Amino acid sequence: MAKNYGEIAFAPAVKALQERLGSRRSYARMERDTYVDGLTENETGFIANMDSFYMATIGANGYPYIQYRGGPKGFLKVLDVKRLGFIDFRGNMQYISAGNIATNNKVSIIMVDYPARQRLKIFAQANIVELADNQDLYESLDLEGYDFRPERMMVFDIEAYDWNCPQHIIQRYTLEEIQEAFASQREEIARLKAEIEALKAEKLK
Repeated sequence: MAKNYGEIAFAPAVKALQERLGSRRSYARMERDTYVDGLTENETGFIANMDSFYMATIGANGYPYIQYRGGPKGFLKVLDVKRLGFIDFRGNMQYISAGNIATNNKVSIIMVDYPARQRLKIFAQANIVELADNQDLYESLDLEGYDFRPERMMVFDIEAYDWNCPQHIIQRYTLEEIQEAFASQREEIARLKAEIEALKAEKLK
């Protein structure tokens, strides 16, 4: 794993802008003093609760491509503190990300927890693993009870990661999260309705 996220992200042109706009001193300290050797419990817990992420790859023509990946919570699995993996589901069969990785396996991943207003950024090297080549890996990545058609597996060797500030992350909630939040109210309403019906029936006797 690289020393820190800034070591990769802060190219000379980036540093020049930081210097001109007044943020270089603090980021230079981050590059010098921050050392992260693998994911901590904070990151592994965050990833286990994610149902989506965005992945950027670079094509042979130099253009970046950003793809949304989604699934049940925890479909992107922590294999160990320096590796992530997931089963690549069949989609629209354009294969842009997979094709880009074949010529340049450096990727950037961002995961956003909209309700908590948190985002995790990861630099990694991606490796495509064919389904028939590693049955043990497939079993560790398999998703019980989820309907999908697997095409391949992807394993990410983490180079560095960083947390973004929550500023400007708009809170959004999935239908499942909304239903969970209002479950107790629905139960209370059902209880009160049953009580009212019982009182009505008693009054008619």
